[in-house]
Amino acid sequence: MLKQIISSIKTYFPAEEVRAHCDGPCGVYDPSSARIAAEAVVSMTKKILELEPPAGSDAQATAAYNNTISRYIQIKEEQAQIAKDELLILWTDYFKPTHLEQYPDLHDTFWKAAKLCSACKVEVSQQHASELMEAIEKIHNMFWATKKRDISWYKAS
Repeated sequence: MLKQIISSIKTYFPAEEVRAHCDGPCGVYDPSSARIAAEAVVSMTKKILELEPPAGSDAQATAAYNNTISRYIQIKEEQAQIAKDELLILWTDYFKPTHLEQYPDLHDTFWKAAKLCSACKVEVSQQHASELMEAIEKIHNMFWATKKRDISWYKAS
C-alpha cells in the first residue's frame, strides 16, 4: 500500500534526477597548482602596470591597447580564482584537525591567502600579488612538513 502511494506521488510530482559530486579518496594533493596560478597573477599584474596607453588618437593603437589590457585582466582574474580554488581544496580536503595542533595558524593562513586571491582579482596591486606568493610559500612549507618531505620552494618564472 505504501509503495503504491509513493508511486502515485512520484507520478504526479516528478522530481528531476540529481547527481552529487563527491570528493574521490585519491589523496593526491599538492600546493604547486596554486603556486603556478599565483605566479600568473604576479606576471599579469606586472604586465598591466607596465603597459603604456597609446598617445594621441590613433584608433589602431587604442584598439590594440584595449585588447591587450583586457586579455591581461581576464588572465589575472581567472588565475587568481584558480589559485583560490586550489587553496580551498587543500584547506578543506587535505588538512585535518591533527594538522592544527602542528600549525595553530593554519586556518588564519588559508583565510588570508584566499582573501589575497580576491584582492588580486579586484585590484591591480603588485604588493598583494607578492603577498599571495608569500602566503602560498608558507602553505607549501606547512603542507610538505605534514607529509614529512623536504620539497624546496621554487618559482617557474
